[in-house]
Amino acid sequence: MTNVGAERGTQPERTTLAWTRTSLAVLANGAILLLRDVHGEASAIQLVAAGIAAVLAVATYLIGLRRQRILARRPLPDRISPRREVYLTGVSIIALILISGLALV
Repeated sequence: MTNVGAERGTQPERTTLAWTRTSLAVLANGAILLLRDVHGEASAIQLVAAGIAAVLAVATYLIGLRRQRILARRPLPDRISPRREVYLTGVSIIALILISGLALV
């Protein structure tokens, strides 16, 4: 049998790792857009997409830190669901995908 108390202690770390992975993936997307035309100048849409990716990566990382602090509290707060953050991040990533698609055309 597993020790439930020990598993709860790792929840903040797992949450932080998941949000950090997401932010690194978004940041990598922006870097790839900038590196696509290494020998030429980046277009305006590529710069906009890379900027949006950078802002989204920082925001996602900060959300992860906030989530870690919330889950590390004892006792846990009554409401710990990150619905707003998840929806906002999801919509932002979909918008970034669309802008990135335009930048690659």
